[in-house]
Amino acid sequence: MTTPIKGVFLSETLDLNAMYGRHILAQAQDVVCQGPEMVTDPLEVRYALCWKPAPGAFDAYPNLELAMSIGAGVDALLAHPGLRPEISVARVRDPEQAELMAGFAAHEVLHHERAFGVMEDAAARCDWIPVEVRRPSSASVAILGYGTMGQAIARVQSTLGYRVRVASRAPQRAPLERVTYYSGPEAVNDAAEGAKYLINVLPLTEATENVLCSGLFERLSLGGYLVQIGRGEHLVDADLLDALDGGHLAGASLDVFRQEPLPRDHAYWRHPKIRVSPHVASYSSPEVVAAQLIEAARALARGQRSEFVVDRARGY
Repeated sequence: MTTPIKGVFLSETLDLNAMYGRHILAQAQDVVCQGPEMVTDPLEVRYALCWKPAPGAFDAYPNLELAMSIGAGVDALLAHPGLRPEISVARVRDPEQAELMAGFAAHEVLHHERAFGVMEDAAARCDWIPVEVRRPSSASVAILGYGTMGQAIARVQSTLGYRVRVASRAPQRAPLERVTYYSGPEAVNDAAEGAKYLINVLPLTEATENVLCSGLFERLSLGGYLVQIGRGEHLVDADLLDALDGGHLAGASLDVFRQEPLPRDHAYWRHPKIRVSPHVASYSSPEVVAAQLIEAARALARGQRSEFVVDRARGY
């Protein structure tokens, strides 16, 4: 009989066992993951499936080798004070999650560009008000980040007819048609220069924290619009409010925040130029999370590096 590869669910806010336990069990007999209360021998635990673990969550498992996030972002794990240097960090890479993100971004751009909100308000008043319709090619969309998410967003925005500008970490070997790429230290600024829409899907690192600030907003064209679906720490809240109230930005769609859930007394809830959504731009299915955790655990047992492991120094 094969010795099972044992792991633990670690989260201070979610019941990961309820969310993923049955999906792991349905897909594998050699990979076992349990809640901390069910672990009989902490020394046998080699991996953890995580979402915002408690400060001392890793301390009980001295032989832990892998911590895997249930999402695409690992910034919270990398910043965890108890994450020992020898523990590898992995993330979910779900192609359909990227498509969900691309659909959300397309909806937010179209909602503003085609004035759907204006028409909805007019319809509620039984008011027939034709709105201006502009050629898609008259607007440029800047996408910050070109991982799985950014690539999907660029494909959709380009298909919709917008002029797409991408800030990526490195030059692209297989660039998309009708997409302009910028790389290097000034890539974010160059992509944003003169753009009408700014879509952020950057990973959160020391270099990208607070990147969505007044200096970047000023590079957008007058009446620009922000779609923030990266990480809450990317955005300088006060700078966004200043740019909106000062008139340089026409609006913003925000799906991620520094504090979640967003406090009920936060200015974003009531600002007329801001659309708030509760961190739902994309979502990895439990089946995919389970499958990729199983694959990562089996690679661990073979002494191999899983494709889902990130570069801890780079942050993604």
